[in-house]
Amino acid sequence: MTTRLHALRDAGTAPWLDYIERSMLSSGELARRIRDDALMGMTSNPTIFEKALADGSAYDAELASFPANWTDRACFEQLATTDVQAACDAFEGVYTYTNGGDGYVSLEVGPDLAHDAAGTVAEAHRLWKAVNRPNLMIKVPGTEAGAEAVKTLIADGLNVNVTLLFSIEAHARVIDAYLDGLEARYAAGHPIDRIASVASFFVSRVDAAIDATLAKHAAAADPSERAAIEALLGKAAIANAKQAYRLFAERFSGARWEALAAHGARVQRPLWASTSTKNPAYRDVLYVEALIGPDSVNTLPPATLEAFRDHGETARTVDAGLDEADAQIAALAARGVNLTAVTDQLLSEGLASFAKSFETLLGGLAQKRAALLESGASV
Repeated sequence: MTTRLHALRDAGTAPWLDYIERSMLSSGELARRIRDDALMGMTSNPTIFEKALADGSAYDAELASFPANWTDRACFEQLATTDVQAACDAFEGVYTYTNGGDGYVSLEVGPDLAHDAAGTVAEAHRLWKAVNRPNLMIKVPGTEAGAEAVKTLIADGLNVNVTLLFSIEAHARVIDAYLDGLEARYAAGHPIDRIASVASFFVSRVDAAIDATLAKHAAAADPSERAAIEALLGKAAIANAKQAYRLFAERFSGARWEALAAHGARVQRPLWASTSTKNPAYRDVLYVEALIGPDSVNTLPPATLEAFRDHGETARTVDAGLDEADAQIAALAARGVNLTAVTDQLLSEGLASFAKSFETLLGGLAQKRAALLESGASV
């Protein structure tokens, strides 16, 4: 069966599912989605796990089996490890037939390590060893400390998903970290042909933030200027992402890259994240259709995946209209929108949101463990 999602994949944008939950792993639903929806990978984060663990009793039996002296964090890591191992196994066929080009599942280091490079490296190695699957990706936030950790982890031979990228500057930093890591690994005499990485560039949140500012500017503007301001609504996120793809194309060409590619190195693919449409006035597959092209990934929440399967259109768009994208970014700056300030704020909010989800997740685990103990289960 060929679907619109197969067309998306064949155009060079790998559909990944931005969701993980135990029942879909055990029921065969994930295997069906891999076959029928052309899924090529899967991502997880604290918010996704928080929702999965809060719903129903799918995790209760395993949770009840953990020793009473385990911390709530240790319990979560074991639950997450079990899920990610099962997901990696489900994607093993994809990993094999793409020769390690795809079929990855991401597991994130703790949000409390976002500004701790050494702590990130240590936890990444521990999670890598615990999951023990070649198609695991360790998810690291794209902070300055995160980029430092990426260089070390790539040199150590781990696959890395760099997340929470909003700005071109941050994207450039993690590309450099990836290339530095590959060069260090090769210089140490280790192979670099099976190392994989993606740079997760967040999209729709940029429009959500900038549209709010533009709406205020439009309300206060003269009628002659209002239309020009309103024409910029819903444009910033895609323009920003297109500039990120241009940076990717530039950095993964030329002498430095060719020296690594000659030894089998793979590009660090841009991964478009936060691609659900936040504004109901916009097309529900806007942030998928506008960013299609070679060597890219789009991690789709279930509702966005269903929408694209139903009515998504595939055409190479990610590197089209770059002059227009540049003009839109310039027009925003001319109207007082400081894109750097916006993306800095979005990174801060993203880190805080994941930290809050992690805190809520651990609190919910503690309550479940107490309830299981009270009900007579062995904890």
